[in-house]
Amino acid sequence: MNYLTAEQKQDIFKTYGTSITDTGSSESQIALFSSRISHLTEHLKVHRKDYGTQRSLLKLVSKRRRHLNYLMDTDIERYRAIVKTLNLRK
Repeated sequence: MNYLTAEQKQDIFKTYGTSITDTGSSESQIALFSSRISHLTEHLKVHRKDYGTQRSLLKLVSKRRRHLNYLMDTDIERYRAIVKTLNLRK
């Protein structure tokens, strides 16, 4: 499951976090989850009966939702910015 290389992850962290080493901020985690969610969604379009992947996708979506809820409660401006840049609904 190495569809994201280290360079791609660093690019995500650099783009959405404050630096390359900012791997724990909510924005960088949400961006990482979003890229993994889009990858798994494409996989499930081909392999409809892959229930393990389907479960992993649901877990990732709920993790991303929890991060978004945390960000919305703590700093609404950062929440609005990340939702706008990632083109997430809501």
